[in-house]
Amino acid sequence: MTNPHLFAPLQLGPYTLPNRLVMAPLTRCRAQRDGVPTPIMAEYYAQRASAGLILSEATPVTPMGVGYPLVPGIWNDAQIAGWRPITRAVHDKGGRIFMQLWHVGRISHPSLLPDGATPVAPSAIAPRGEAGTYEGYKPFVTPRALAIEELPGIVADYRKGAENALAAGFDGVEVHAANGYLLDQFLRDGSNRRTDAYGGSIDNRARLLLDVLDAVCSVGGADRVGVRLSPVQPFNDMHDSNPEATFSRVVELLNPFKLAYLHVTELGCDRPDLAGPYFDVKKLRRIWHGIYMANHGYDKASANAALAAGEADLIAFGALYIANPDLAERFAQDAPLNTPDPETFYMGGARGYTDYPAMK
Repeated sequence: MTNPHLFAPLQLGPYTLPNRLVMAPLTRCRAQRDGVPTPIMAEYYAQRASAGLILSEATPVTPMGVGYPLVPGIWNDAQIAGWRPITRAVHDKGGRIFMQLWHVGRISHPSLLPDGATPVAPSAIAPRGEAGTYEGYKPFVTPRALAIEELPGIVADYRKGAENALAAGFDGVEVHAANGYLLDQFLRDGSNRRTDAYGGSIDNRARLLLDVLDAVCSVGGADRVGVRLSPVQPFNDMHDSNPEATFSRVVELLNPFKLAYLHVTELGCDRPDLAGPYFDVKKLRRIWHGIYMANHGYDKASANAALAAGEADLIAFGALYIANPDLAERFAQDAPLNTPDPETFYMGGARGYTDYPAMK
């Protein structure tokens, strides 16, 4: 199709998406303390089912991967059962939903982890900043470097997370390898100082991500798996000595998997050099052989322009989907948009969650 636009259908693996709007993964902190999703989450996701694809909030695959209060998990049967009404509600509205699989690594705090455990990471390097806990913000601690013999267990956690997500009714999964969390910590040399097979060269630093993708793709097929990267994202004290070389090579290594899509967040492009020498992440589009999802700061006009220019196949929207459950319909009709309220992003309850009005 020449000059695709937001309302052109797209074949994504086994699914025909009715449009190219994606609801980005958005942490909202509305689950129970044990990681079991709550009924209000079904209403929230179903309200947004007219998106071509919904990506769930980031969901830890293990209790050791939790980094924030009241986030839902996907490591036990109770959590699977809690997610099923959510996926059913989305499907009943004709939507598609992938789960974003998550391990935060060092971006946690002992008070959030089993038995007060120390957070884990590729190397024992404490990030600057503070962790959000049930007792308020606390400084990040120095993480424990994972032993090489522990890494197969991390891979197994992701595999089990993918199995559980499909058992909960999700249409696929996205592996979160962005935003300064565990897999991103392995990718970037600012957080990975290992000297074994998982450190040093770019190929070695990418090894854990590739191991995880091998495992996850074996569960339901690579055409139901996406991956997210954030090459110039400084969030969570992340940086790399040569992000262009690092992520260009990572994308080359991802191509043989024939994944459903590559999801690249451009956050950081407006703050060059904070995460290492700046480069235009759109270059990755030319390296990637499959469907490419762009993310960060798009509106209807810039999204259509990116699609028409061939810079992306899908556009993910974050804050706009928080405030506009019917974003696709509003874009289709050039209707006014609700304004997001950041004060309610993580506060819990219906306010700022399910009470944004749809068009009349």
